[in-house]
Amino acid sequence: MSWSTSDIPDLTGRRALVTGATSGLGYETALELLKHGAEVTIAARNPEKSEQAAAKLRAATGTEPAVLALDLADLASVQDAAKSFSATQESLDLLVNNAGVMATPYRQTTDGFELQLGTNHLGHFALTARLLPLLQQAKNPRVVTVSSFMHKTVNTVRQADLRAENGYAKWDAYGRSKLANLLFMRELDRRARAAGSSLVSVGSHPGYARTHLQSSGPQLGGANLEARLLAIGTNLVAQSAAAGAWPSLYAATTPGVPSGSYYGPSFFEFRGKPKLVHPSKAAQDPELAQHLWAWSVEATGVNAF
Repeated sequence: MSWSTSDIPDLTGRRALVTGATSGLGYETALELLKHGAEVTIAARNPEKSEQAAAKLRAATGTEPAVLALDLADLASVQDAAKSFSATQESLDLLVNNAGVMATPYRQTTDGFELQLGTNHLGHFALTARLLPLLQQAKNPRVVTVSSFMHKTVNTVRQADLRAENGYAKWDAYGRSKLANLLFMRELDRRARAAGSSLVSVGSHPGYARTHLQSSGPQLGGANLEARLLAIGTNLVAQSAAAGAWPSLYAATTPGVPSGSYYGPSFFEFRGKPKLVHPSKAAQDPELAQHLWAWSVEATGVNAF
C-alpha cells in the first residue's frame, strides 16, 4: 500500500474528537485531521498539557482545536466530558479512542477497576456509549479504537480482570486491555449492523512507535533493567509517533473502510505504511466480545445499541 497523509481527503465540515491528544499518536492524529480541514477537539486529563498542545497545534496548522477535560480512569469525568461536549455540538463524525496507559504498577481507577483495563477499555467504552447520540446524528459516523499487537500475548479477558482479583502482572494486564479494545471494536460493529446504523467501527495499532507510553509505563532509570532495555529497543527499532499514527489516520479518513476491519504497519506490523492486518483468534471470538460488552455495561452503567 502506497498510502501517505497526502491521501487524506478534505475533511472540511467534519467534527472529530481525539482522546489522549496532548502528545504521541493522539497529537499526530489531531495534527493531520486539522491540516485536512476537520474541526478537532482534543480530550485529555491534564489541563496545562492540553492548552500547550492546543497552542502547538494552532501554530502548526493555523487552526486551534477545542479542548475537553477528560479522565478516562474516572467514570464521572467521562460522563461530565460527554455532557460538556454534547452541550456545544449537534453531531460527531469521528471519535478516535486513542488514549491509554501501558505496563503500570498495580493501581485502580477512581471507580475501583484495574487501571489499564479501566482506562484503556472501560473509559473508552463509556465515552463511546455516551457520545453515541451525537455520532448517530452524523451522516457517516466512524469510531476508531486504537489497540496494539500486544493483544496477541493473551487469549482471554475475564470478568475478574476488571478488578485484577486473581493477581496482577502488568504486561498481561496491558495485553488484556488491548484485547478488550478489539473485542469492543468488533462488538460495536456487530451491534451497529444489527441496529441498521451507518456507524463504522474500525481498529488500528501503531506497531512499535516512540510515544510517551514507553516513558510513562515502566519506571525508567536506576537499576530497572526492563525499563532500560525497553528504552534502548525503542530508540533502535521504533518508528516515529507520526508514522505510528498512520494506521489510525488511514482507518479514520479513508473512504469505504469496512466496518470491523483492523489496520497496522506493513512491515511485520512493526513499522511502515498502513495495511489491513488480522487480529488474534481471541479478538475475533463473538461470544467473548458479547461477554465483555455485558460486563462493561454493568461496570459503567451505560450501553450503546
